[in-house]
Amino acid sequence: MAIQRLHLWIFALCLLLCNVHAFYLPGVAPEDFQRGDELKVKVNKLTSIKTQLPYSYFSLPFCRPDVIIDNAENLGEVLRGDRIENSPYVFHMREPQMCNVVCKITLDAKAAKDFKEKIEDEYRVNMILDNLPLVVPIKRQDQESPQIYQHGFHVGLKGQYSGSKEEKYFINNHLSFTVKYHQDFQTDSSRIVGFEVKPFSVKHDYEGEWNEKTRLLTCDPHAKRAVLNSDSPQEVEEKKEIIFTYDVEFQDSDVKWASRWDTYLLMTDDQIHWFSIVNSLMIVLFLSGMVAMIMLRTLYRDISKYNQLETQEEAQEETGWKLVHGDVFRPPANSDLLCVYVGTGVQFFGMLLVTMSFAVLGFLSPSNRGGLMTAMLLLWVFMGLFAGYSSARLYKMFKGTEWKKITIKTAFMFPGVVFVIFFVLNALIWGEKSSGAVPFGTMFALVFLWFGISVPLVFVGSYVGFKKPTIEDPVKTNKIPRQIPEQAWYMNPIFSILIGGILPFGAVFIELFFILTSIWLHQFYYIFGFLFIVFVILIVTCAEITIVLCYFQLCSEDYLWWWRAYLTSGSSALYLFLYATFYFFTKLEITKPVSGVLYFGHMLIVSYAFFVLTGTIGFYACFWFTRLIYSSVKID
Repeated sequence: MAIQRLHLWIFALCLLLCNVHAFYLPGVAPEDFQRGDELKVKVNKLTSIKTQLPYSYFSLPFCRPDVIIDNAENLGEVLRGDRIENSPYVFHMREPQMCNVVCKITLDAKAAKDFKEKIEDEYRVNMILDNLPLVVPIKRQDQESPQIYQHGFHVGLKGQYSGSKEEKYFINNHLSFTVKYHQDFQTDSSRIVGFEVKPFSVKHDYEGEWNEKTRLLTCDPHAKRAVLNSDSPQEVEEKKEIIFTYDVEFQDSDVKWASRWDTYLLMTDDQIHWFSIVNSLMIVLFLSGMVAMIMLRTLYRDISKYNQLETQEEAQEETGWKLVHGDVFRPPANSDLLCVYVGTGVQFFGMLLVTMSFAVLGFLSPSNRGGLMTAMLLLWVFMGLFAGYSSARLYKMFKGTEWKKITIKTAFMFPGVVFVIFFVLNALIWGEKSSGAVPFGTMFALVFLWFGISVPLVFVGSYVGFKKPTIEDPVKTNKIPRQIPEQAWYMNPIFSILIGGILPFGAVFIELFFILTSIWLHQFYYIFGFLFIVFVILIVTCAEITIVLCYFQLCSEDYLWWWRAYLTSGSSALYLFLYATFYFFTKLEITKPVSGVLYFGHMLIVSYAFFVLTGTIGFYACFWFTRLIYSSVKID
């Protein structure tokens, strides 16, 4: 009854999370605009794939509105470094504007230096209109290929000009916006379905003294092409005047509001995703064949032979996994630590399963910035209930008595290690004055989620788990441990563990490429259906490879399987970290030491979490397998 109540409570909690999530989902309901309605463009962080350090838009001396208003951001947005604010760019629906002057600034030494640094590091400006991010359309050389899009436009560019061999810095100070809309002819209302820009660097000229009514010689608001002379770019130098201008064009589009995000997701190749799925399925079929051979032929033959023995002399002559029945369920060394890692793995498994289920159902679309990270954090906190329950149940099976001790370790070990790494990385980001640094208020919220919700739930789960009856072993354990015979070289623990991690990693490494690309190259990841299939394949692969190697180990009369089962599939995390290192040197252009430390620090956390997850899957698969086979034979 207690378990049923627990399941009902978790189900109600998930429904509550789902409803809260939908309530706060930005941009879910389409907004209808009439001709002339005011459209306010918002600015987001400046991002660069070379530094991975985001900065707020107004960290550079861009044109400012009269009052800067910060948008309310969710937990995920703050952790991502998003800083959404209003801007001086204001449009009017379906009313084109040409050569609008935003402001004129004169660069001082610091401003010029800041602009040059951001241009050198290839920073991009991110803007938002009606919850749609700004993109720059880029035509491919192959005319038949679909047009691709770059998220945000570059602050400027670096190059040579007018025959000079010296490289100079030029700023993109004229923005040519295109707003695409889908019109409802019955109501004459429109919905925004696209937001594009073409940036230009233009050295604007004017006559006389500057004032609000000054007419630019390089920009005509009445001409079809607003920028009359874009051949002379605007250089970034101290004491240089920079005039920021923009024009906006409205285009009718056949794209409906529900499909407006499809354009932004064209960077991902579905064919490669299908190749990833096929590759993973081949590995699973290969492993499934091995497991079927073991279970249906070898194991069935073993059980039949062991159950048909007639004399004690024949039993003594037998070798193989039956001979270690008196030791196979002997508690392992460092059993407390194993219980902690298994409980943490269950917590991770529950978090990922529910998160991906929500994502597949469409609750965590890219339009909800920060929604994925917020959902994962909240689910991690609430899944502490299952972490405490799992660790306590296993701890009691190992004849443990101090359930509070194991509960504290479960509640603090993994989160504590991650928090220390995160705190160090955050200090480095703060030292760089980046908007990616987590503010004190958010840090306090994270600590509150940990100590105020997660830790109590781990204690509740442990209390319930420890009150449950002890899991009984199918065979009795001898008082004196059996001596393990000398093993063949290929059954060496280190060798078999490293071999076991290859196939689980091989099942996911292609999809891992897309995940790393979305994180470190600032692209959208949205194909959660593929990801869910790969996740299921990962579960099957971890379970099957662990069962196969566990069977071989027991046949060699080596009964120390507890930790090896965990480490066999958990070793795939080592290959994940090695692949992340390979990705760093082949795909990324990070040059700053701080950015490199941030990359490897975050990937270390991801690899550690992957180790805990895959290790737990392998452990439970092997635990189920050993209990099954030893409960199937007659033991005198």
